[in-house]
Order: sequence, then C-alpha cells, then structure tokens
Amino acid sequence: MRYLALTLSLILIHTFSFAQQNPSTREMDRINWMEFADFVPEKINTVLLPTGTLEPHGVVNNGADNTAPTAMAKAIATELNALIAPTLNYGITGSMAAFPGAFQITEEAYAPFIKDILKGLAKNGFKNIIILNGHGGGQTAVLQRIAGEVANELGIRTLVINWWSYASDVTLEVFKEDGGHAGLNETAYIQAIDPTLVHKEKYNADMATAYPKAGTWSAVPFPSSIGLYQEGQGYPNFNEAQAKEYFQKVNAKVAGLIKETIRKWDLAGL
Repeated sequence: MRYLALTLSLILIHTFSFAQQNPSTREMDRINWMEFADFVPEKINTVLLPTGTLEPHGVVNNGADNTAPTAMAKAIATELNALIAPTLNYGITGSMAAFPGAFQITEEAYAPFIKDILKGLAKNGFKNIIILNGHGGGQTAVLQRIAGEVANELGIRTLVINWWSYASDVTLEVFKEDGGHAGLNETAYIQAIDPTLVHKEKYNADMATAYPKAGTWSAVPFPSSIGLYQEGQGYPNFNEAQAKEYFQKVNAKVAGLIKETIRKWDLAGL
C-alpha cells in the first residue's frame, strides 16, 4: 500500500509539473491575460501566425487559405512550444478577386496592418514569430518584406513559410505528381482537416487550368478556380488515406523547418 501511495503521489506531482509547463490553451484569443503573463516570454517565446485570404478553391471552401494554416498551427504548436495568434483571414487575393465570395485587400492597406501585428507580437514578448502563410502571389512578397523589416528594427526573429511550396516534395512523394491551387494537394489537406468542406459532387475536370509559362499569356480573372502547376497533373482525387498521410507529412516537414531554424538562430546567438 505504501508503495502504491508513493507511486500515486509521484504521478500527481509529475502531472502537476507537466501542467505548470503547458498553458491551458495554445490559442492567444482563448488564453487569459494572467496565464499569458505566466508563460510569455519566460516559458514560451515562439508564436505561430496563420495568414490567408478568401478566394475560390475549386470544390473546397473559399477560406481554404485560412483553414489550412490554422489547422497546421494547432497540429504543431505543442511540439514547438508555441502559442497561436489569431488567423489573418483577409489578404491580397489578386487574379481571383472577381469570383463570388472573394475579398481583395490592397497592399497599401495590408502592409502596415501586418507590420503593426508583428510589432504587437514582439511587444508581447515573442522572440520567434513564425508566419504560416496559406496564400501566395503578391501576399508572399509583402509578408517577407515586412517580416524582414520588423526583425531588423526590433531585434526579433521571423520566418515566413508558404507550406504548399515548401512541401512540394511531400506532394510528389504521396501523390506521385505535382499539385496546384485547389488541386490535388491543397484539396487533400483540407479533406484531412474537415471532409465536410470538400464538395466532390460539384467537381469536374473543366474547373482546372494549368498556369501559363512565363511570357506566354495572362488572364484576369484567372479562368479557373483550380490552377495546376503542371499540365495534366494535380487534379483532385479525393483519396481519404492519401489526404491523411499528406496532412501528417506536411505538418512534420514544416515543424522540422521551424525547429531547425530556431536551433540555428540560437546557435548563432541571434
């Protein structure tokens, strides 16, 4: 009995200690300000900021560019010992802005907005600000520029990741072909998050167009809500097993990049 009591006591102590090292939530808009102060920056100095936009995505939700990085942040935050900032749901949509339900924020409005958010995260004690970007095009360039400016001005460390580009090798590994905007890879990632956001019954191959090679042609609006990176490749296949595999492997690859970048920042004393 004495051994059992000692064992239970040790388990309780360990559980209490573990709870003290982990916040009740990783989401900044759900955590209490007093608990936030207990953890940031002494115990947590990394924050994940999901960014995206609203635009057409074939047969998945218009907010796929928000859904993907938000789910990714939730999947990897504990592993990275990071908090998650609220997702920035509006962005620089570009050539698909004319589609129903799309929103377009100008660079003139977006750039100072994102800069103030990054400054706010730094002010709150985060040393590592990781932007998980779900939307490319002109938005990527703005995020990279502003993140660099804030890092140099405030002496913090920033990393901008376009997950679908960084994980292009995972796309080839899992599907044996390239993907596309709202194509095979992005549709699969959303399917793994929430299958109810995928409307297979609305799909037909004519919804897809391969992106043009540089200097050949350009159309605004882009004629299709699915843009293929390679001609004849990247059409959604709605395979559940592949979707789950892809989700897990993409998250692991992105988490690995973040951990390795932070490790090397620390090693260099930056």
